[in-house]
Amino acid sequence: MVVNPVYPDTWPVPQTPYEDEALAFCRAWLANQQQFTLFTSGSTGTPKSIQLTRAQMKASAYLTGQTLGLQAGDPALVCLNIRYVAGIMMLVRGLELGLPMTIIEPASNPLDGLNLAMANFAFTALVPLQLQTILANSNPESRAKQVAILSKMKAILVGGAATSLALEQALQEINAPVYATYGMTETVSHIALRRLNGPDTSDVFTALTGVELGTDARGCLHITSAATNFERIQTNDVVDLIASSNGESTQFRLLGRADRVINTGGVKVQPEQVESLIQAVLATDKAVSNRPVPRLFVAGLPDERLGQRIVVISEQEPINTDQWQRIQHAIRETLGPYAVPKERITVARFAETPTGKVDQKATVAQMR
Repeated sequence: MVVNPVYPDTWPVPQTPYEDEALAFCRAWLANQQQFTLFTSGSTGTPKSIQLTRAQMKASAYLTGQTLGLQAGDPALVCLNIRYVAGIMMLVRGLELGLPMTIIEPASNPLDGLNLAMANFAFTALVPLQLQTILANSNPESRAKQVAILSKMKAILVGGAATSLALEQALQEINAPVYATYGMTETVSHIALRRLNGPDTSDVFTALTGVELGTDARGCLHITSAATNFERIQTNDVVDLIASSNGESTQFRLLGRADRVINTGGVKVQPEQVESLIQAVLATDKAVSNRPVPRLFVAGLPDERLGQRIVVISEQEPINTDQWQRIQHAIRETLGPYAVPKERITVARFAETPTGKVDQKATVAQMR
């Protein structure tokens, strides 16, 4: 479904409930509705409703347009779920910035149903699974055409979940700038970006213009911006805040969530750091064998002696003995003996949230 915000009289008749929902939002926006109710994804707790104002959403949209150099007439591909902030803000950007939008219902490979010869986009936002599916396309001709479509864009945003090291390596063949996003419903989508490909690749997030950053006593990030209605939003994300030469902090490294910390034998371990090392080992194997790196996460399970023991849970593809030994060695050398996982567990399929994020708590609960 193609929607040109400049010519609402030409909008198509919706063919599915999803298209009807997308057009209903677009009409409400053009009718100058002032407040909207959105829901969090539920990846870190029970989904909750959040009220966002039109002013907040406009501020976020224009800041993104300014940061990425988007211009009226730039075509956008909207393929994230419009029931959540990432998808709904793609609609707002299109409507406010004058971007003709091709709106499709979310799919693992959003390019599959398109006429590849005619597809031409300047901007899109994807989740890591969508990018991974495109880049793992087993049809060489189709894959080449889809990568070419991505490479012609002004910018590609990737959010909703962390990108693995293997995916970041695969992204290097895309010529267009690809950015990991940091944000949430409360901040009206992203407030910081991290370049994932090309010569400007970075492990540091840079805040968008006008976004103020700080940390609390736990080292967790707080955010203030026009998109938050200039209210301070406190997160549970532990960061390494980087001070610039003028004393302001506009950059940070994301270390992990405070509520994911594993206390094993009295030592606190941030599981995201363990996951990163595991992915690095498995990505090396992938380069040799061309086997996909499985989705995985690190968790703490109850243990009588340690309080919590660290385990690695992977989906479908088990970690073999040789990999396991190299993983344990790498973690011991880099993070110390307490961070070394004690067990590897393979499950048939991870539980997921409605937005496609891995629901770690539900996955662990299914194992009991």
